[in-house]
Amino acid sequence: MNPDLALLQPYPFEKLRQLFAGVPPAPTLGEIKLSIGEPQHATPPFIQRALADNLAGLANYPTTQGADALRQTIAAWIARRYGVAPPDAATQVLPVNGSREALFAFAQTVIDRSGGHAKVVCPNPFYQIYEGAALLAGAQPIYLNTLPHTHFEMDWAALPESAWRDVQLVYVCSPANPTGKVMTLDSWKALFELSDRHGFVIASDECYSEIYFDEAKPPLGGLTAAAQLGRGDYRNLVMFSSLSKRSNVPGLRSGFVAGDASIVKKFLLYRTYHGSAMNPAVQAASIAAWNDEAHVRDNRRMYAEKFHEVTPLIAHHLDCRVPDAGFYLWAKTPIADTEFARELLRRKNVVVLPGSYLAREANGINPGADFIRIALVAPHEECLEAARRINDFCLSL
Repeated sequence: MNPDLALLQPYPFEKLRQLFAGVPPAPTLGEIKLSIGEPQHATPPFIQRALADNLAGLANYPTTQGADALRQTIAAWIARRYGVAPPDAATQVLPVNGSREALFAFAQTVIDRSGGHAKVVCPNPFYQIYEGAALLAGAQPIYLNTLPHTHFEMDWAALPESAWRDVQLVYVCSPANPTGKVMTLDSWKALFELSDRHGFVIASDECYSEIYFDEAKPPLGGLTAAAQLGRGDYRNLVMFSSLSKRSNVPGLRSGFVAGDASIVKKFLLYRTYHGSAMNPAVQAASIAAWNDEAHVRDNRRMYAEKFHEVTPLIAHHLDCRVPDAGFYLWAKTPIADTEFARELLRRKNVVVLPGSYLAREANGINPGADFIRIALVAPHEECLEAARRINDFCLSL
């Protein structure tokens, strides 16, 4: 067996299951599950129809590169959304089966394990796929703490120059999971300068980019930052996007990567062997989804309404605020995050995720400790009811 499998930690939701073992939830209250970032808003009917109307394509093997029409649709969407020249659909865009599998597979393409010193930088707290991808590619993860006193910004200067020399890949998540922080242009500039100096690749996870609260101010993306800083070739940068959150289709498993053509070419080679071609019916549904923004605006409106009403209720007792973007509240707890989550289930039947499960100890601290992640993905009234229960629970502490 691959010995690196022994390095993997249990996934956060496995830890949560163990934490809740033997804990009876409040018997008179229905469960409200806010622990997992699974969109619960309805899938738009036109996407469902596009999927159903193209099942004849199941009789054909799809190509790993995807249909020209899909790549061109994605390239056009990138241009509209990010205000950049359309990337070359043939060389700079590649459909993927959801951003999760692509984020993992990307490290297997990028990492050169021959020297035995490869390092991968990721934010801390973080999406655990980054860590697993690094470990199974033979690299050492380096955790860069994102903390309240720096407004959860990635502090590139916190990593000494000696450590950067062995870095081959940097994962960034903007808007961030779980804090919702959006990287600034200055932060991108500093990261690009480090990449130029040390030659590492940047994987920009932007799967939450379409959940934000001001239609006039969409979150800055990596491609936009690169273009504004004179890096129109997107050298050493690949961004990852997905329809899951944007269009409420997590089960569709559809996304894309876009950026540096030389890296996309190598990633396509890897994926040809990996067997990652997208189902033709899914490609058709994806074209329909990327071509429509009305349903995305409606989706944002529903999240904005929930955040507007829920955040003040929870902030009355727990330190939290509306994030830059995304659908998580990152709330400070007055007791240990694990105890808070366990007792909230027992007394109020509300499920949240302890922040310590999303982070690793680095520089002597676990930056997720004494925080909880609250995913406002449930229907509006359920989120409000959860906020009221959390308030009642906090009053009892």
